[in-house]
Amino acid sequence: MTVHFVGAGPGAADLLTLRAVELLRTTPVCLYAGTYIDAEILAHCPDDAELVDTQHLDLDQIIAHLVDADRRGLDAVRLCSGDPSLYSALTEQTRRLDEAGVAWDVTPGVPAYAAAAALLGTELTVPEVAQTVVLTRTRARSTKMPESEALENVAKIHGTLVLHLAIRHIRVLAEQLVPEYGADCPVAVVAHATRPNELVLRGTLTDIADHVEAAGLRHTAVILVGRALASREWDVSEIVCSHLYDPARERNREAS
Repeated sequence: MTVHFVGAGPGAADLLTLRAVELLRTTPVCLYAGTYIDAEILAHCPDDAELVDTQHLDLDQIIAHLVDADRRGLDAVRLCSGDPSLYSALTEQTRRLDEAGVAWDVTPGVPAYAAAAALLGTELTVPEVAQTVVLTRTRARSTKMPESEALENVAKIHGTLVLHLAIRHIRVLAEQLVPEYGADCPVAVVAHATRPNELVLRGTLTDIADHVEAAGLRHTAVILVGRALASREWDVSEIVCSHLYDPARERNREAS
């Protein structure tokens, strides 16, 4: 039998991949985090499916459910919010499944940062402004960060920065980023992207914490920082054309 780790996307049921929907439709056991996964997504499951909300379970308890399904000859879906490649505890779970001799595979999903960028209508990589996107988080009471990945170090490349699991500490984070990005650097906070209660807050490193605190945001939000976020406000003449689409590229090729 197989445990299928499935990216549930940012929240909207119609942003699941076709493969994800098919696995939900045909798999008798589904483990999901009730904090992030709603009834509309679970509606893809069979009427008689075993549904296990994992939001109050520890890792050993979750693995016990997956191993039990395997021992009973049943496939299981382990739904992950966003995409399993980011902050999903995929490594910890799959190592334990390997030890238990349980087969598994992974189905990707739409990551939260991609849903946020779509909602903003923003490309995170703009020619000669930002060509690197950094996906990271910060440490509060969570897992320790490697010393080399301290926020001050990551900020030095001046790429577009996407912070997960950090909304409660946005005031401190903004202050840490000002020396590298500048106080006027654009910031966007996207909460509950693609869901009915989605919320977008825009500002700068100077005032974004005020906006977040006024809105009462405490979780399920990503923070995006960088000059690329202001690209839609620029005059067309200010935007450098990508090499691939630059008319001069074809002219140079013909000339050579």
